[in-house]
Amino acid sequence: MYVKAAKLTFRVEWAQSLKDKRQVRRSLVDKTRQKFNASVAEVGATESHQTLVIGICMVSGDLNHAGQSLDEIIRFMEDEVETNGLAELLEIRKGVELWDD
Repeated sequence: MYVKAAKLTFRVEWAQSLKDKRQVRRSLVDKTRQKFNASVAEVGATESHQTLVIGICMVSGDLNHAGQSLDEIIRFMEDEVETNGLAELLEIRKGVELWDD
């Protein structure tokens, strides 16, 4: 079993409050969850109103499938925020772990 994960850091420059950032987070996380079968959550910078850190996790028996799916999710999220002028993607960190019986 392979666990593939990514941590995406976005800048929400226009946000004036945590409420503004929550609107971006809610929209992005909900749309991603609806489109993909993946775990998605805010995982950091919870007190910063202009920084949004999202974690994504995929579990699969096939490493290539997990990697392709994760890359597709990242492209979707980047397109979603940039197309709608919601945020700018600053950093992507990826990792993989093999769980062997």
